[in-house]
Amino acid sequence: MHAKNKNNDPNIGSSLGYYISFGGAVLILLWIGIFKFTPTEANAIKPLIENHPLSAWMYTILSVQTVSNIVGVVEILVAILLILTLKFDELKKYAGFAMCVIFLMTLSYLFTTPNMWKIIDGVPYTDFFILKDLMYLGFGMHLVSYKTV
Repeated sequence: MHAKNKNNDPNIGSSLGYYISFGGAVLILLWIGIFKFTPTEANAIKPLIENHPLSAWMYTILSVQTVSNIVGVVEILVAILLILTLKFDELKKYAGFAMCVIFLMTLSYLFTTPNMWKIIDGVPYTDFFILKDLMYLGFGMHLVSYKTV
């Protein structure tokens, strides 16, 4: 766990920040992962997935709902893996790597999906919901760099 570092030096600010990031990541992965099983979310992510060079092929062999379900299962499994890191520090690197893959993929949709960017009153505008993944990518990178003693 992260309440005290390996030198028994409690750092409440750092620990609190870690657990807020941890809880936020688990909540987002579980909630959005579960939502992927709905037709609303399956249709909402279709333009993102079908315009990405790494995932467009999925719709040639699977239905819109099946693709969304697969994404949901992956997100839920990563949330569970994150929860397991509370007991098993050695899993942090794997959870972090999985988070990096998920959130790099999500962020890349900003560049592969047509009409994702607009200019409104001279200011670039996009789906800001996706931009939250920058923070989760950072948390994933933090976990990848975690050193077990």
